[in-house]
Amino acid sequence: MRFDVFTLFPTLIQPYLEESILKRAIQRGLIEVHIHNIRDYTTDKHRTADDTPFGGGGGMVMKPEPIFRAVETVLGIPPSCPLILLSPQGRTYNQDIARELATLPQIALLCGHYEGIDERVREHLVTDEISIGDYVLTGGELPALVIIDSVSRLIPGVLGDPDGAIDDSFASGLLEYPQYTRPAEFRGWRVPEILLSGNHAAIARWRREQALLRTWQRRPDLLQKASLSDADRQFLERLEQQAGSSSLTSDQPDSTYPPPGKEIQNP
Repeated sequence: MRFDVFTLFPTLIQPYLEESILKRAIQRGLIEVHIHNIRDYTTDKHRTADDTPFGGGGGMVMKPEPIFRAVETVLGIPPSCPLILLSPQGRTYNQDIARELATLPQIALLCGHYEGIDERVREHLVTDEISIGDYVLTGGELPALVIIDSVSRLIPGVLGDPDGAIDDSFASGLLEYPQYTRPAEFRGWRVPEILLSGNHAAIARWRREQALLRTWQRRPDLLQKASLSDADRQFLERLEQQAGSSSLTSDQPDSTYPPPGKEIQNP
């Protein structure tokens, strides 16, 4: 089985592969792990792979261009295998998912960093998202290693004991709103106009409601523990009402609050 890892910090991945079971599995040709430095696919002399978020806020966001260029150079257009983003917003990883991935000949893992990645990567390149738990790490490199390790153990011959894998046991809040950075338009995909408006109150409201919407769609269990205002509850009630009337589905947000990348009206 082949793993392709796209990261800004390849030296975080390599040492783990040079020890123990994974080292032997690589030496025996049972698995391949190819590490790709996203900065190698930048085009400026500073090898810039991140920029400040549109709409303001702290931290940096990974730019779309080098990620697209890296993935498409290595995997083709469209990618020749599943591209999995390691993200707190993904489906929660478990042994069933490990078994699912172990049936594939190749998977690619995209490691986020900083405040996350430009949303257009998630919308137009990534095919799956996986979270290893409801907590926040500084980057996706550790989750990538978790997946490589857990999936590799299920590949026949990787463990010395063929029954070893069979015998194995098995900060709460809302999911984050979509993030965007420069350029404002990439391949015809526009950043939501509200983030360019300079209206900070409107941006804050959009972000809050997008976070509520995404959590309602993907992890509704988190809403039971979240601290919600009256306005939050009213927004969620509208979602429920529209879902009940079949005008809103988990894949089709409220028309006032369209999916990321779609133009919206300034409030």
